[in-house]
Amino acid sequence: MSGIDAKFLYSETPTAHMHTIKVAVADVSSIPEGFSYDVFAETLQSQLGRLPLFRRRAVPVPFSFGHPVWIEDPDFRLEDHLSRRKAASPGGLRELAAEIGDIAGTPLRRDRPLWEIVVVEGLEGGRMAVVAKVHHAVADGSATVAMLRNIVQGLGEADLAPPVDNWRPEPVPSDRQLLRRAAAQHGARLRGVPDLVVRSVRGARASESLRRLATVRPPLPLQTPRTSFNVSLTADRTFAMTTLPMEELRTIRKAQGTTLNDVYLAVCAGAVRRYLSAHGEHPQRSLVASVPVSIDPDAGRLSGNRVDNLYVTIGTDIADPLERLHHCHQVVRASKEVRQALGNDLLEQRAEVVPPQLYRSALSVWSRTGLADRVRPPLNLVISNVAGPREPITFGPIALEALYSVGPILVGIGLNLTAWSYVDHLHVSALGCSASLPDPWPLVDGLQEALAELRAASAAEVEHRTDAGAGS
Repeated sequence: MSGIDAKFLYSETPTAHMHTIKVAVADVSSIPEGFSYDVFAETLQSQLGRLPLFRRRAVPVPFSFGHPVWIEDPDFRLEDHLSRRKAASPGGLRELAAEIGDIAGTPLRRDRPLWEIVVVEGLEGGRMAVVAKVHHAVADGSATVAMLRNIVQGLGEADLAPPVDNWRPEPVPSDRQLLRRAAAQHGARLRGVPDLVVRSVRGARASESLRRLATVRPPLPLQTPRTSFNVSLTADRTFAMTTLPMEELRTIRKAQGTTLNDVYLAVCAGAVRRYLSAHGEHPQRSLVASVPVSIDPDAGRLSGNRVDNLYVTIGTDIADPLERLHHCHQVVRASKEVRQALGNDLLEQRAEVVPPQLYRSALSVWSRTGLADRVRPPLNLVISNVAGPREPITFGPIALEALYSVGPILVGIGLNLTAWSYVDHLHVSALGCSASLPDPWPLVDGLQEALAELRAASAAEVEHRTDAGAGS
């Protein structure tokens, strides 16, 4: 296992679950015989050859002497990873969200492959939802999109040729084998430490020079206000979701000369600003968000993590929505330049050499002592945007209507806003816990209000610009 993948395992605590949630909502009302859970299980079984990590188990190295090792689980049984439940009546978005929150609040077992799927039935309009819980050590957002694409392709080819499955179970390595392998890897990693130190120092100097020259400077660590999101976590999870029309975001992007992600960030910032104001919180400084970005152009990668993070101020201290949008545009552009100067691959390389015991011990102390309730957080929230399928997905008579996704929350960082695009919509999810986000719906509903506010401001600005041009 790579260091950056293993880092997600080390980051897990009793209240910080490091899995991601993927939700596919489909209309199954048109299936002639009705939906069959058994047929779903059979279909998934037929596609496991296209999902290699779904049968791989992480085996820890004794004494945490090295990163865990992936093996083909000799005890794998699909039924250990599948279950079904029925949503409460009337089976709308809120009832589905309650089920997803309950599913997200339970950690994955470490003695088997790190995923499970829950089929949620009883949704209104003859719909069902497939809720996949996948540990972040298995795959990032880009790899998950590739997995979905692979399944769709496999189902399309199933009528032409039977699926190929070359899976071979492996015995669990002995402690001696694991320690011997870890020792050999440590030797190779240590030889690269001097070069890593030199590159880190050079990158830090170059990135700081760029940061100081930026019109809008990316934030430094611990330059964050304290908010109600930034507390010690409880083990439960709260979840809510909404859908934003992609065409409206594109219209704003084109009119204001920004990117689609800038518009999404500004909408999230507007919703967070509204939420905090409604709860009597008025931070004098902008909140700082971690924005994950992919550093791997390989669209076919089915596993692992190739991500870096941009740290940006999102303008929650700015009242004007257009000014907030252009702030996001400028700070994201500056942050990308700073991270590029620092070295996008340094995060991966440092993760390879940091001793697992040190990382795990630091996270354990941070979690058990409740320091998150007393010290300034390193950042306030996570805002992620993953490019999903652009074409509608169908499985025979089943039409996939929506895709939702959300990553984990962290101790002291109790809010994650994740968007997955699908065809012409942006499906946004919010994840928190009862300590950081007791009721997520006002925040999620605020996304619609923030988009409407930004759309109106952009349209008014374009009209004013047009009138000014005509008058001249």
